[in-house]
Amino acid sequence: MSEPPATSGRLLTGADIAGLLARYSHLPRKTLGQNFVADPNTIRRIVALADLDARSSVVEIGPGLGSLTLGLAQVAGRVVAVEADPVLLEPLAETLSGAAADTSIQVVSADALELDWQATLGTAQTRPGVRSEWDLVANLPYSVATALLLGVAEHAPMVRRGLVMVQREVGERWSAPPGSRTYGIPTVMLARWGTARIVADVPRAVFVPRPRVDSVLVRFQRHDASPIPVDGVDDDRLDTVVRTAFGGRRKMLRRSLADLMGAEAIEAAGVDPTARPEQLALADFCRLAAQLNRPAA
Repeated sequence: MSEPPATSGRLLTGADIAGLLARYSHLPRKTLGQNFVADPNTIRRIVALADLDARSSVVEIGPGLGSLTLGLAQVAGRVVAVEADPVLLEPLAETLSGAAADTSIQVVSADALELDWQATLGTAQTRPGVRSEWDLVANLPYSVATALLLGVAEHAPMVRRGLVMVQREVGERWSAPPGSRTYGIPTVMLARWGTARIVADVPRAVFVPRPRVDSVLVRFQRHDASPIPVDGVDDDRLDTVVRTAFGGRRKMLRRSLADLMGAEAIEAAGVDPTARPEQLALADFCRLAAQLNRPAA
C-alpha cells in the first residue's frame, strides 16, 4: 500500500533549489556532504514514514536549503534545525519564511558533532500540547553519519526515535545481523543504544548535485531499557573490546584480544575463543568487556 502524503503546503522543487544556489552564489560543499533533496514527493515520503503529527518535536541535522525542514514544519509542532555551514543560514531563512505559522521553528548555527544536546533541546521553544520527547529526521552528511547518530544516541536521550537518510553502505552497516559481511564496529556500538533498520530506498536523481552513491532511509528506535546484560560494563570498556576485536577482523578472538585478555577469560565470558568478531552479538561483547574488570586468576 502506498504511503499517503503527509504534507499539504508547497515544497521546494529542483528549480527552487537551482534558484537559491544561483541567488546566493553557493556551490554545494562536498566536505560537508551538501547534496540537497530537490523532489517534493521524496520529502512527502520521508515525512509520512517519520509518522509525525502536530504534537511532534523534531530535530533535523543539516537542513541545508530547507527542503526537508519545510516539509517537517507543515506537520510537526516544533522543529529545531542544526546547520553547520553559516553560508546557508540566509537562504535557509528565505525558505522557512513561508513555513507553517503554527509550527515553532528554531535554526541553530552549530556543528552537531560538538553540540550540547541537553542545552539545545532542553531550552527549545515550545507550545502547549507538544511532546517533550524528540524525533530525529534528517538527511545526514554521509562522511559523518555514523558519528552523528552515535552522538545523538549517547548524548541526547530525549531523542527517542529517528528516520535518517544515509548512504546505502552506512545503512547496511547499522542494521547488519551478526555474521554478515557488513557487520562491524558501527553495528555493535549503535546496538548499545537502539535498533536500526532500512525502510526505503532513495534514488540518486532526487538530489542536487546528484551523489555517486545510493541512499536509504533508516529507522532508529531507542531501547526502552539497557540491553547490556551484565553490571560493571561502561562505554569505554565496551568500545575498547569492540575496536580491538575488529582490529583483527579475520583473526580468532584469542589472537585479536590477546593484549586485553587470555583465552580463559574469553571462555569465562561464555564466548568461544576461536570465534571471529563478526560472529558476536552485543551481549557477547558486553560479557567480554566485563572481563576487563576482573583480575586474572
